[in-house]
Amino acid sequence: MAEAGSFADRVKQQADIVRVVGEYVRLKKSGQNFTGLCPFHAEKSPSFAVHPTKQIYHCFGCGVGGDVFKFVMEMEKCAFPEAIRIVAEKCGIAVPRQKERSPEERKENQQRALLVEMHREAQTFFVKQLEGTLEGKAARAYLEDRGLDKDAIAQFGIGYAPSGGDALLCHLKSKYNEKLLAESGLASRDQTAGRLFDRFRRRITFPIANESGKIVAFGARALGDDMPKYLNSPETPIYSKSNVLYHMDRAKEGIRRQEFAILVEGYMDAIAVARAGISNVVASCGTSLAEPQIKLLQRFTKRVIVNYDPDMAGQTATERSLALLLEQDFEVRVLALPPVGNKKADPDLFIREMGAEAYLKLLKEAPPYVDYLIARARQMDLSTGEGKLRAVNFLLPYVQKIPNRILRSEWATRIAQQLRLEEPVLRAALSKAATERRSQVKTQPELVARAAKPVERRLIRMLAEAEGFRQELAKQLQNARLYHGLETEKIFAALVIASSSGQPVQAAEVGAMLEDRDRRLLFEILFEEANEPTWEEAQSCIEALQHRQAERELADVQRSIEANPAAPELRGLLEKKQELMRRLAAAR
Repeated sequence: MAEAGSFADRVKQQADIVRVVGEYVRLKKSGQNFTGLCPFHAEKSPSFAVHPTKQIYHCFGCGVGGDVFKFVMEMEKCAFPEAIRIVAEKCGIAVPRQKERSPEERKENQQRALLVEMHREAQTFFVKQLEGTLEGKAARAYLEDRGLDKDAIAQFGIGYAPSGGDALLCHLKSKYNEKLLAESGLASRDQTAGRLFDRFRRRITFPIANESGKIVAFGARALGDDMPKYLNSPETPIYSKSNVLYHMDRAKEGIRRQEFAILVEGYMDAIAVARAGISNVVASCGTSLAEPQIKLLQRFTKRVIVNYDPDMAGQTATERSLALLLEQDFEVRVLALPPVGNKKADPDLFIREMGAEAYLKLLKEAPPYVDYLIARARQMDLSTGEGKLRAVNFLLPYVQKIPNRILRSEWATRIAQQLRLEEPVLRAALSKAATERRSQVKTQPELVARAAKPVERRLIRMLAEAEGFRQELAKQLQNARLYHGLETEKIFAALVIASSSGQPVQAAEVGAMLEDRDRRLLFEILFEEANEPTWEEAQSCIEALQHRQAERELADVQRSIEANPAAPELRGLLEKKQELMRRLAAAR
C-alpha cells in the first residue's frame, strides 16, 4: 500500500512496529520475536507474534496479520491515510501538510486546532492567576493545606480561575471570535441576556490532556462553598469525557512498565498517588467509567486495581466499573481503603494522613474482585433464606459477565462457601439464569429453604420444653455462640432469652418476638412428634453444632491464608488452622 519513495514508505521504514504495537498489546520477548495476547480475538495463551526484523505481525490463532499500517487501521478503525498519520506521530516523524478533501473538513480541522490553541492559552492564564494574584494566593494556601507544594502545583499544571466572571473571556476575545469561544467549553451563555461569561469562576483548575498530551478540557474545584463542588468542561469538538482518562498522558509508560493500572475517581486522588511514586494511575474524572475509556486502558494493560472512594457513590461506581471491565476480560482487583480515624478515606486523604508506604502496602494486598464483591454481599442480612437470595442476585450480574467458564465455576464454589449455600443447587440456579440471560435467580426452596437441620430442630424443641435442663442448655449455647450464623439464629436467641427467666417458656410470647417466617418455623417444630428429650441427647446435639462451627472457622481461615497475608498474620492463621484440624479430628 505504501509506494516506494512516498511519505508512507518513509514512515514504514522508520517506524518500529514493536513500539507501535506495544502501545496496544503487552508484548514480551520470545526468542527473536515478541509475543502477546491477540487484540482481535479472545484468548488466554498468547498466539500473537510481532517480528521486529521483518516489521510484521501475525496471530497463529485467528490468522490476522500485516504491517504496522494494517495493525493501526484495525485497532483504530481508520483509513490508510489516517493510519499513516498516527504511526508518524507515534514515531516522532513530522507529517507534511496535506490538502483537505473538502472545505467542510478544512474548516473542522482549523476549528479543532484553534480550540487546542485556546486551551493552551487558557492554561497559561490560569497558572498566572494562581501565581500572581491575591485570589491566587488564597488558592495556593488551600493547595498547600492539601499537601501540594510549589513543585507539585507546577508538575500537574494546577491553576486558578478568578471570580470576576469574564476575566478569561477578556483575555481571549481579542484573538478568538464569539462563536468559537462558545464552542470551546471555556465560556457559558446567559440564557436570559444571551451574553457569554467564564464557565470557571473562583475555582482551582486542573488541565485535562488527551493521550498525546494536548490540553483539551479542564476540571475545576470550587474554592468556597459554590456548587457543584467539581465542575468539568462540557463535550466539545476536541473533548469527549468518555474517551479521556485524566493523567493517561503521563501514566501510559508506567502502566506498560508495571503491567497494571490503578483507577481512581478524581484529580486529587490521581495526583496524590502519582506523587507517592506510583506513576501508573489514571482517573475517570469523577464520572462513571465508560467503554471507550476501557478500550483506551486496554491498549496498555489488561490488569487494573480499582480504588474508588469508600462512600456509597464510590461503591456503586466500583461495582459498575467491575461489570464493564469483566466484560472486556480484565484481571481486576479492588482496593477498599480503611477509615482514617473517624473519616472514610479516599486515596488523597489516606496518603496524606498515613503516608505513601502504607498505601503501597495495601495496594500490593488488594484482593481480587471476587473477594471484594462477596464481602459486599456478606454485608447483607444473611440470617434468612430471602436475604441470601438477595445476596446471590447482587452477585449474579458479575457472574454472567465472566466469559471464562472455569472462572464462573470458581465463583460458584466461593459464593456457596461464603454465603453457606448448597453448592450443587447454587450451581444449577446460576447456570440456568446465565443460559436464560436473567439477572435474578428465581426463588428455589432448595436454595433458600428454612427447614432447619435436624440438630437445630431438636435443640429448639428442647429449649422450649425440657424443663429439667433447658437453662443449662441455653447457657452453653449462648456462651459458645453455637447458634450464631445459623438460619435459625433468631429463634435460638429468642428462646435463650426466654429460658433465662427460669419460668416455663410461653410459645406464643416467644413467637410474638419473631418475624412471621421465624414464628411459622418455630410453631412447625413445636407441632412435630418427638421423643422425650434427654441431657445426653442435648450434649450430642451441642457437639454436632461445635463440629459445624469448627468447619466454618476452618473454611474462613483457609480463605484468609489464600489471600497471602503478611508473615506474622500468616503464622497465626496457620497455627489456628492446625488447632481447628486437631479439634475436628478428635471429634470424629
